Amino acid sequence: MAKTKTNKLKIINDPIYGFISIPNPLIFDIIEHPYFQRLRRITQMGFSNLVYPGANHTRFHHAIGCMHLMQKAIRVLRTKGVEISDDEENAVSIAILLHDIGHGAFSHALEHSIVNGISHEEISIKFMKSLNNHFNGKLDLAIAIFEGKYHRKFLYQLISSQLDIDRLDYLKRDSFYTGVAEGNISSDRLIAMMNVKDDELVIDQKGIYSVEKFLIARRLMYWQVYLHKTGLVAENMLVKVLKRAKELTKKNIEIEASTALKYFLNNEISLKDFDDEKLELFSRLDDYDILHAIKDWRNHSDFVLSQLSTMIIDRKLLKIDIQDEKHSKEEITIIKNQLKEAYKLDDDLVAYFAFTDMVSNQAYNSEIPIKILTKKGTLLDIVKASDQLNLQALAKPVNKHFLCYPKKMKLA
Repeated sequence: MAKTKTNKLKIINDPIYGFISIPNPLIFDIIEHPYFQRLRRITQMGFSNLVYPGANHTRFHHAIGCMHLMQKAIRVLRTKGVEISDDEENAVSIAILLHDIGHGAFSHALEHSIVNGISHEEISIKFMKSLNNHFNGKLDLAIAIFEGKYHRKFLYQLISSQLDIDRLDYLKRDSFYTGVAEGNISSDRLIAMMNVKDDELVIDQKGIYSVEKFLIARRLMYWQVYLHKTGLVAENMLVKVLKRAKELTKKNIEIEASTALKYFLNNEISLKDFDDEKLELFSRLDDYDILHAIKDWRNHSDFVLSQLSTMIIDRKLLKIDIQDEKHSKEEITIIKNQLKEAYKLDDDLVAYFAFTDMVSNQAYNSEIPIKILTKKGTLLDIVKASDQLNLQALAKPVNKHFLCYPKKMKLA
């Protein structure tokens, strides 16, 4: 009986954009690879579903959406006379498809706990190079563009800039799944206004209002969704749980965990040590490992591990107090003393239940400007081209300080 060939020109039904076509067999095979399929098990928004119950979409959704928008952007630029070869189109599509492949379980939580000193961007490059070996060098150009080493700058800017394809998808997608209408940007309109001038990605002048809305939407989404206090405290508690698990493992205290999670709890991994074997183990680590582990850790004999794990699973989170100024040493001391009294903990353990940190957001970075192409053919920074006074304010970083502590404790 003859083997039937797989149809590699599939279509995917996306709730945001409708039908998305997979453009060629190579991209189909990359999507089918276990490294990419892993993204189905990495949530796009971490613990945001504790605030917005619909926010259960994954990095897989986002990556496929980005590939679709990149295809649109290439078509628009070609209609405006920008020459883009088929090889460049394929490479930039692969680069955006794989831009988040290095994200760990619960996205940023792993970067601050058990896989220290290695960013998800660095791990993405390692995944891409491994895939390149698997596909016999067919990802060479995609990697060069992703790393900003290709001579055509605008192709890199489509992947990473102040107004890139990544942001156009995640703002619209996250707005849809959270139900937060303020983030619902017009990605189609913004892409239709894209152009290239002097090898730079720019926006035609008539798209200026769409850019203004994009920047304001980004600011609102950060404070209303990405840095929402409940998601913020949950992610920080997860970081504390994983750090405690790693600390106990170092003391040879038995910790139940999957093979992949156990490996990273038992070993200190640096960037230079992150070889193909470590990459393979990392590829087996996803949200399911973490959730399964903290469900088990609720019954662990260690008070800190069991208490924090139970609080996360039951959504009985620490209280979080956010303000513009740093919390005073007196406030922190009051909380810590109450904790010591209530739970009979020493200073080291108290730090797991009472801690401070800072979050920062800058909606627009004027050092990497979004450039508007005027009708006269000149380029202007969006802040100067816009008559919106508040765009200037969006270029200033906003810092907020927070203090987390158990709800039973009182600041004063």
